[in-house]
Amino acid sequence: MQGLENTYARALYRPTGLTTEDFGKPMIAIVNSWSELTAGHVHLRKLGAAAKKGAREAGAMVSEFNTVAGCDGIAQGPGMHYILPSRDVIAASAEMMLKAHSFQGAVFIGSCDKIIPGMMLAAARCDLPSVFVTGGYMPRVKVGGKFRGTSDIKEAIGSFKAGKIDDDEFLAIECNICGSEGTCNMMGTANTMASIVEALGLSLPGNVTTSATDKELLELAEEAGRQAVLALPAGRTYRKVITRENIENAVRVALAVGGSMNMVLHMLALAYELGVEFELDDFDRLSRDTPLLGNFKPAAGFFLEDFKRAGGVHAVLKELERHLHNGVMSSYGQSLPERLEGVQNGAPEVLREIDEPLAPEGGLAVLRGSLAPGGAVIKQSAVAEAMRVHTGPAVVVESEEDCRRVLMDTGVEPGTVLVIRNEGPRGGPGMRELSIPAAMLVGMGLGESVAMVTDGRYSGATRGPCVGHVVPEAVDGGPIGLVEDGDLIEIDIPERKLNLLVDEAVLAERRKHWTPPEPKVRGGFLEVYRRNVSGADTGAVFGPAED
Repeated sequence: MQGLENTYARALYRPTGLTTEDFGKPMIAIVNSWSELTAGHVHLRKLGAAAKKGAREAGAMVSEFNTVAGCDGIAQGPGMHYILPSRDVIAASAEMMLKAHSFQGAVFIGSCDKIIPGMMLAAARCDLPSVFVTGGYMPRVKVGGKFRGTSDIKEAIGSFKAGKIDDDEFLAIECNICGSEGTCNMMGTANTMASIVEALGLSLPGNVTTSATDKELLELAEEAGRQAVLALPAGRTYRKVITRENIENAVRVALAVGGSMNMVLHMLALAYELGVEFELDDFDRLSRDTPLLGNFKPAAGFFLEDFKRAGGVHAVLKELERHLHNGVMSSYGQSLPERLEGVQNGAPEVLREIDEPLAPEGGLAVLRGSLAPGGAVIKQSAVAEAMRVHTGPAVVVESEEDCRRVLMDTGVEPGTVLVIRNEGPRGGPGMRELSIPAAMLVGMGLGESVAMVTDGRYSGATRGPCVGHVVPEAVDGGPIGLVEDGDLIEIDIPERKLNLLVDEAVLAERRKHWTPPEPKVRGGFLEVYRRNVSGADTGAVFGPAED
């Protein structure tokens, strides 16, 4: 920030509090997603202040700016159209600010489902020394005599509808389930992506399992600021840390703890930005030989506090050590063997040892077949044994709203397969998550008898036989658009099959009469998005480049 050519810039920086002394220092950005709209972000201003302190003490000129942060839980229904697209807005906004202001390094501070991935994409585009701070989780709460997590509110909707809980218990859950700031206390997308960030070595050890209310989180943020400055002379840029080998390591960690299906979209998009060869089938390949070591809310009863007792992400890395690439580096300068030195699994009842896993395969499976020739994804670790192989008649709905109406008003028979279409990246648009219908199904006692299949997606809070990411999506002429009520659908997770059991001649006749549905939106960002987004099998990348 020195020299005659930067005179104007210096003059404009001075009213922000920067001085002549600052202008000879390296420029570090604090990229924050603070917002008073969401529990996951309302406290991040404090973490930004701590990170600035650490970076300044390490000798940097530091400035902070914000990006948007939507909440999946609040944006259910119509608002959900905007949530996955916000990932790309976040990536673009951070990229633009970092490059326009010529920052030399960055600390990314974020929470929740699309914010962390958006920041990861921006970091890939800018390739600066980059350290992440994830915002911590809400401590669990006790309601009605037992500990509960955020996912319980969605299942409570179904339980209330089915008459399993009364008005008082339902209201008590609503009023108390979110006891503080922080991300939802479960292995949903927020904590799955935070786990991936820590496994990659972008955030400091212990970040994922430090709650939002713990003062240790401020200490981690301050240290992250220091490490961003120390990474400058070492040349530890983002692309030197995030290699294909490191991506495989991080995906294995998420698979081993039953992480969210949404990670598939985000890691495919990251690989695309990096120019790394990593495809949908790589998730299945890795899952087949990555044992399931832990299962957390909502798929099981353990919380993030239990994950902390076990040693968190680094304990998972230690258990998986024989499967990992050891030659990877962290943003703070430690190799993987150095990071794992002295690490132990502190609670084998929570995090199983590698030779005594919960299951021989990881949390996700990629299914293919006549209903999903381009692939589909299911969180197999959250599926009851009785539903791992299932064939049933289809009940077809054209949107999430129709699905909710069926569940609330009409009901579904045990054994059926609910098909929710026109919810893909383009057809939605925005590939809405169907977490509330899925949770309602479980709350109504149908999670072990009714399956769901969609070209949309599910939340990390989802459990039960829920198949998402069906490709091609309905609006692109995929077979899911040809399904009719009563058609038999086969789901076979062990054999990785998803088939529409209808004669090809019948489907060919239906295809002759099929026309793509009218777009649900006209104008605005969603219009641009639906015209430029790729399929779920490539990460729903916005504006894919063409040679």
